[in-house]
Amino acid sequence: MSRPTQFKRIVLNSRPVGDIEPDTFRTEVVPFSSLKPGKGEALIQCTWLSLDPAMRGYIRDVRSYLPPVQIGEVMRALGLGVVIEVGPGSKFKVGDHVSGPWGMTEYAVMKDKTLDKIDLLPGVEPLDFLNVLGTSGLTAYFGLKRIGELKPGETLVVSGAAGSVGSTACQLGKAAGAKVYAIAGSDDKCRWLEKELGVDRAFNYKSPNFYTDIKKIGYLDVYFDNVGGEILDFLLTRLKKDARIVLCGAISAYNAPKPKGLQSYLNLISQRAKIQGFIVMDYVSEYPSAIKELAKGLKHGTIKRKFHIVEGGIEQAPVALPMLFSGGNTGKLVVKVSEEPKVGRAKL
Repeated sequence: MSRPTQFKRIVLNSRPVGDIEPDTFRTEVVPFSSLKPGKGEALIQCTWLSLDPAMRGYIRDVRSYLPPVQIGEVMRALGLGVVIEVGPGSKFKVGDHVSGPWGMTEYAVMKDKTLDKIDLLPGVEPLDFLNVLGTSGLTAYFGLKRIGELKPGETLVVSGAAGSVGSTACQLGKAAGAKVYAIAGSDDKCRWLEKELGVDRAFNYKSPNFYTDIKKIGYLDVYFDNVGGEILDFLLTRLKKDARIVLCGAISAYNAPKPKGLQSYLNLISQRAKIQGFIVMDYVSEYPSAIKELAKGLKHGTIKRKFHIVEGGIEQAPVALPMLFSGGNTGKLVVKVSEEPKVGRAKL
């Protein structure tokens, strides 16, 4: 394959106080000659990029589970790509399909230990490794299994249910034998959740009757929270005894300079309930077995997936990112960075 003389990457340009701004990121054009894999390294051409709500947290200059992206650094992101060159002693081969955290860049030199080779199982496609078989699906899996401890017959409520994590959590909840109620931000999303994913009922939180309607389901055993804010505060008043709240995300507050505090937390005491945060990386040793289980769901059709694909290359990544916070996507939001390179290996 022919090599370009230069490539593009997206770097953090400024730290927004609220919403992501047009000048939050900037594009840099870099000589391709600067990329040369060393010992135990591989040169990757990015084909797909994942956009996730956690990326808003990465650009905050605060203490977190990962260090913040610094001004001038390539924006952190997970991607899919193809190995186009290897350094001495690399365990990869030219043509291998891999996933990894190289960020918003068209090409990257990565250490072997940061890359995962993609081996397709029956019923699986490469993009699934940015969705059900990637951090989104694994987050839903471990959130319900380890934190929610969901049991058959229990009542599960999932917010942000039309996103990649939420939609997987809904389907895993149904597979576990729970009654599943979904919360999303449009009637179209609610219809998709009911008709395609099979939730027992979906509620549009923008409806003027939302709070009245959702009370009709009674009290809940497990709440998988992706949004935080007013919905979390309200559902704290709808807990059964020994309820579990899976604190996965707070997308309603990610752009807020000062998120509002909870008012209804005393219900945690009266109902002997628990609220617990978690990070999917805490369960990395269990990824292989979880991926096998999730892949079976894809193969047998018990887990369905939906992608919101943005075309146009790497420069569309920062443009599309705010969609996550406005409810503009249904399903997993991904950017197509490039066509798969022709490097002498069969396509996946």
